[in-house]
Amino acid sequence: MFTSLYSKIAMGLAALFLLLGLIFIGVTVFSTDMYQQEVNQKLNRHLADQIAREWLLMDHGKINTSALKEVFHMLMVVNPGIEIYLLDPSGKILTYSAPKDSVKREAVSLTPVLEWLGSKGTVPPVLGDDPKHPSRQKVFSAAPIMDGETLEGYVYVILGGAQYDSVADKLKGSYIFRLSTWMILASLLFTFTSGLVIFALLTGRLKRLARIMEAFRADNVGETLVLPKISARKTADEIDRLTLTFRNMADRIHQQVKALNASDRMRRELVANVSHDLKTPLATLQGYIETLLMDDSRQTPEQRREYLEIAIKHCLRLNTLVKHLLELAQVESAGYQIRPEPFNPAELAGDIMQKFRLRADEKKITFVPLFHDTGRFAMADIALVERVLENLIENALGHTPERGKVTVEIFAGADIEISVSDSGPGIPEKELDRIFDRFYRSWDRTGDTHVGLGLAIARKIVELHGKELKVDTAPGKGTRFYFCLPAAE
Repeated sequence: MFTSLYSKIAMGLAALFLLLGLIFIGVTVFSTDMYQQEVNQKLNRHLADQIAREWLLMDHGKINTSALKEVFHMLMVVNPGIEIYLLDPSGKILTYSAPKDSVKREAVSLTPVLEWLGSKGTVPPVLGDDPKHPSRQKVFSAAPIMDGETLEGYVYVILGGAQYDSVADKLKGSYIFRLSTWMILASLLFTFTSGLVIFALLTGRLKRLARIMEAFRADNVGETLVLPKISARKTADEIDRLTLTFRNMADRIHQQVKALNASDRMRRELVANVSHDLKTPLATLQGYIETLLMDDSRQTPEQRREYLEIAIKHCLRLNTLVKHLLELAQVESAGYQIRPEPFNPAELAGDIMQKFRLRADEKKITFVPLFHDTGRFAMADIALVERVLENLIENALGHTPERGKVTVEIFAGADIEISVSDSGPGIPEKELDRIFDRFYRSWDRTGDTHVGLGLAIARKIVELHGKELKVDTAPGKGTRFYFCLPAAE
């Protein structure tokens, strides 16, 4: 029944206000009674003393009956709620103005009487024993009856007798008391209603956020998510901060879902592209090997050698593809860590160029090394940087025509900049945005297609060093790939 936060707060608030109302009414009734008793005792604080001084109630230890009757009669006319008791020095009740058989005590305690006399009535209310009740106490006025220096007894006046109790009960049931009670209840109800409205305003945003979160959960990817605009200001309350946190979380989930979808799409492209690149050399290998096995007598040694060379070529192509796939998987693994060390990039580039010298000579391609400030060292993973340069130089050789040139330039500034340029036809503008796509099928100058894993591997390695692999190209003017490495101290 009470499942929402608002209903729970409303019930808690109602219980709190009910308890507060009961406490307030109880405190009001109690304080009103105590105030009435205090005022009554203050107003009549000299009553017993006046009676003791004006009338001779005891004469040498004997009760003056005529004087006592006169006092009883006068006070009954003036204030019927007052009861007069005549006590001996020990507190025993000698006579009283109350009806017969109504007194339940034979004596009253003199402790509050002596306290009253000692305080001179300055600290009311002081409660004394009510002779008409075995345990109740009431406000009183008291005065000693003296015969010279001898204490003959006490005048003990109860200021709120049975008639006073009846009047007090009527007062509690009176119009004023009922009006006051209804005013208290109305004030509590108004405050309670105002509290519910305020809580509704405060929890309304939380309800909307809960509905949005539920819709987001049901929608899986949360494309229908609509949140109010909230600035991340310091004055934002907890609900605003919760909304901002959920918005950031939802945006991140959207990005991750898009990344997963893109990764799944690229995975499918990888399977298709790699399957194609594996299928072609495997089919060629199978065809030539089957040809060699079919009829060995019809083939000349030159033909068999040619078939074997073609088979080896496709084996090398398969080996290169598998090697690239393994390298890409390695550098893209989440736990992969680079191992930086200082090294001379000019020496590394010179060694790699020497490795490709024979292939360049076969195509009559000229290597142009431009190494500036060769004494500067870079701080990077030398094995990974070597792989980047090998991929870039191999890519440049594949796209450079005969009698062209491949330039490797190293410039030392705040960072070490390394570039590899070719004099090939350049990259078409329509392919420029996807050349670093690890699964993009590009065309080389021979018209063949291949999966562009080399550039994808090179870019990822450079990113592991906190840098970026960039490209400058123009149709007919060649292509330049360049990147930076942190300089060693």
